[in-house]
Amino acid sequence: MRVLHALAPAKINLGLFLGPTRAGDGRHELVTVMQSISLADELTLEPGPAGSVEDEVLCPGVPGAPRDNLAAAALRAFRASTGWDARPLRLRIEKRIPVAAGLGGGSADAAAALRLARQASGLGDERLLLELAAELGADVPGQISPGRWLATGAGERLQALPDPGSPFGVLVLASTAGLSTAEVYAEADRLGLQRPLRLLREREQELSAAFEHGAALPAASELLHNDLQRAAVSLCPQMADTLRRARAAGADLEMVSGSGPTVLGLFSRPAQAELAAGALQDLDPAPICATPVGAGFGLPRA
Repeated sequence: MRVLHALAPAKINLGLFLGPTRAGDGRHELVTVMQSISLADELTLEPGPAGSVEDEVLCPGVPGAPRDNLAAAALRAFRASTGWDARPLRLRIEKRIPVAAGLGGGSADAAAALRLARQASGLGDERLLLELAAELGADVPGQISPGRWLATGAGERLQALPDPGSPFGVLVLASTAGLSTAEVYAEADRLGLQRPLRLLREREQELSAAFEHGAALPAASELLHNDLQRAAVSLCPQMADTLRRARAAGADLEMVSGSGPTVLGLFSRPAQAELAAGALQDLDPAPICATPVGAGFGLPRA
């Protein structure tokens, strides 16, 4: 087979609302808008070395056994579901998205691995990829086709939203700490942050209406809220300082990304995010990036 390449864009959450756990699988119900940004890992799928007996994933800088990488699980799931018996492959991942940062990097890699497997094999369709993605994790389905999605259920139910009609700016601020998603959800449970399903459905309707005509950001700032933020800050108190820095840099709104610890500053004008990033370059750690989103900006070809 020929060598194939794909980008795996990071995602940010423009509002994230937490509901109760489901009896069937123990996952939390949630409502969130997932927005892809320009920060992306790069994946290369190529034939494996002679004598190899299974697919291998090379992902420098990511802890754990390569076989435990979510992208490796994605390749195994694709082979099992389609019966694809091609010779063993090698998947190289060049990481640009920080690990355990609340930006969906591992999920983005898994989604991109599924796209590459479909391209290499000629098997499967979008529906199959979404089914496999839902088994891999809550963030994976919304990254099969990077863009803007309203995600509900545990992330597996998706409603396509229009791309932003005008650009806005996103400042991405790193943290030296890593946070386990499972630990953040457990802390949210301990703090009693789950919303009743009735209120969760109300937020779903409000987010859908706020974004249905391509608004860059919702006019109602209460929709740009992350129910996991309090739990993340409880486990990683230094995040409060990062949130204050984003506000002091001029962000119209600052919030934790996903389950953290990355902090986002949202700006109505992309140039303002770039200026803020320049002003914060002396921080340790420095901003990861400042990127425009919308109206043709901010989303790499996946």
